[in-house]
Order: sequence, then C-alpha cells, then structure tokens
Amino acid sequence: MGVEVVVEGLSKSFGRQSIWRDVTLTLPAGEVTALLGPSGTGKSVFLKCLIGLLKPQHGRVVINGVDLCHCSERELYEIRKLFGVLFQDGALFGSMNLFDNVAFPLREHTKKSEAEIKRIVLDKLELTGLQGAEKKLPGEISGGMRKRAGLARALVLDPEIILCDEPDSGLDPVRTAYLSQLLIDLNAQIDATILIVTHNINLARTVPDNLGMLFRKELVMFGPREVLLTSDEPVVEQFLNGRRLGPIGMSEEKDAAQMALEQAHVEAGHADGSSFEDVRGVVPQIEPTPGMPVRDAVRRRRNRVLAMLHTLPESAQHGVLASLNREEPGRYDDYARQVAAERVAARGSHPPSSHPTPPAPQTRPAPRPHPSQAPDSPSGQAGRLGPPLPQRTRPSTQDTRRPEGRP
Repeated sequence: MGVEVVVEGLSKSFGRQSIWRDVTLTLPAGEVTALLGPSGTGKSVFLKCLIGLLKPQHGRVVINGVDLCHCSERELYEIRKLFGVLFQDGALFGSMNLFDNVAFPLREHTKKSEAEIKRIVLDKLELTGLQGAEKKLPGEISGGMRKRAGLARALVLDPEIILCDEPDSGLDPVRTAYLSQLLIDLNAQIDATILIVTHNINLARTVPDNLGMLFRKELVMFGPREVLLTSDEPVVEQFLNGRRLGPIGMSEEKDAAQMALEQAHVEAGHADGSSFEDVRGVVPQIEPTPGMPVRDAVRRRRNRVLAMLHTLPESAQHGVLASLNREEPGRYDDYARQVAAERVAARGSHPPSSHPTPPAPQTRPAPRPHPSQAPDSPSGQAGRLGPPLPQRTRPSTQDTRRPEGRP
C-alpha cells in the first residue's frame, strides 16, 4: 500500500516573489488526490518540494517519519526511492527507444540482471498499454503514447507514491479519458498514493478521492471530493465551471471594480463565450476496468469520510450519503455510535463539547448537486486530511487531526 504524505505549513518563494505560503494538507495512503489551480499558482513547484528537488522556506514534508525538508542527503535519497514521477512532457530521452527509457532507472539504481530488467520493463509496458512498442523512439510515437511511456518508467521501481504533473497536457479528450481510466486501474492494482496536478475539470471530477485548490498564494480548499464539487466558494465555483466571470483573472486576482464591470457587461447582454450552466455536483467516480481488483482505497476512504461526515458542509454530506448503497447509511449509524462511545471511554464519562456526536441520518437524503445556499460547516477536528473544510466566504488553512478512538 502507498504511504501517507503529511505537509505542514509549507511556504515557498523565489527571492521576494512568494509562490504560496502555509500550505497544510495530508495525502492519505493509497488514495488518489488532485490539485487544481489557475496557471502560475505554483502547482508544479509544490510537486518538486514534495520530492525534495526544491527546498521550501518554511514548513515540513513528512514521509515515514522523515522530514524531507530537514533530513540528510542519505535519508533524502532513500525516501526518493518511494516516488515515481510523471512529468508534463514525459521527459523521455530522445535517443533511446521506449525499452531503454523505461529500463533506465533500473540500470541506474539497482543491480538487477538484464533478464530481470527485461521482465520488469515488458511488464510495465504491458501495464500501460505499450506492448509491442518497446523498440520505437519517442519521436516515432504520439503524445499520448509518450505520456504512457513516461508513466511506465515512473512505475519500474514499484513506487509507493506517484506524482503526475499535468498528465493530460497536450492530449485530446479521448486520450485523456483513457489516461484517467489507466490511473484508476493502476491504483486498483498497486494501491499507491497518487497526486495529480491538472487543469482538466472532467478528470478532477471523476478520478480523485480528494481535491485541493491553490489560489492567491495559498491553499484555498482541500478535502474529500464531495466538498469541492458541491462548494459555493466563488473561486472554486468559477474554476469548476470554467467561467470568465469571477475572482480569477488573466494573470492575477481581479479587483472589485473589474468584477463589477464584467457583471455589468453580462447583465447588458454581452456574450463572452462562457457557459452559465452550473456543472457542480458529485458525479460518479471512475471505477476500475471490469476484471481489475476492487480499489482498497475506496473502502478506507469511505470509513474515514463517514467518521468525519458531521464536520462537512451540508451539501457535501448529502453528496457523500447519496453515493452510498442501501446498507451503508445504517452502517454509518453504527460507526457513529461506536466512535462516540470510544471517545467517552477514552476521555471519561463526559465527552468534550468540541467533539459532538455525529448525527445519525435515518434516511438516505436526495443528492443536492447544485446548492444555492449551504450553511457554515460545524467546527471540529476530524479525519486528518488537511485543513478543515472552509466556511462559505473565507478559506481555511487550519490542519485537522484523526478522530480519537478511530479503529
């Protein structure tokens, strides 16, 4: 299974130019997470900080108890063996065929025999749908095949963490759909922790278990996919709907005057090509291809999200519950009572007021994919997934912790 990646108070700048500050989140072990944000918000820089290629000014990145920002070169070298990275352009060597490109990490970092290397390389090429193409050069194949070759190379050392930097970049919608399915199938087979940086809204809505968004040099929101997909936070709403009208500008955040001017143009009937259809809402997540194993991450995530359900905004709660099968709402009732009882046993006869007993929904509520009003989420620390989910008007960067007594 993949490993958990804990990011605490991470800040990065180049000289006086701040890229982002105080980013706090946790990538749950074995789950798929997507990081969104406008161009230029430092998403690729964030990936490089995670793997230790760039040093942040402040904060920690903790993997297996080792802080990558303050560890020795030897420790960093060992931790990097846990990673596989798919770069935007595939980063293939143009003078090598696909076999040698994929074999390169094995020849550089292991002492395996050529027979063993051949077995592993052919296995990874088959896993990514490239069987029979091992003798082709990168210049002889399509962009989609180069992406898959880069992914095959990222997998040869059996990583527990896979970082994908805009894997859909340069791909048409059909190839992006195939790539999305491939990422889910990989997670089902190897149970790795996967972080995807992307601008592709359809990929973001259908692939990850968790979603985050960078904007204004900070982490605007992070949590289970249902939270962002039902959020009425203006930045998230604008980005998910792909609209020009909103706080995100061409190069930076718009001021109030610019936003008012654009709104006036819209009200005057000016057509700018934006769609006013609200595509927010929880859509079905891609499942593994028939014949593939069931994703263990789905079960682990479901238990974790049900345990923190009472801390989520109401619209996200409805999105979670609407995705359950008939037996699971009742199972949540039992789980909530178990968590509450264990908290009482751990702390004494009086449970603390800051940890209210989760509500026990008796019926399966209808989904609310397009909420126009969502009450502020209740406070509380639950499910160490990153910052608690934001109120409607202001993002939060506070960290969360696991519910005590959680099995």
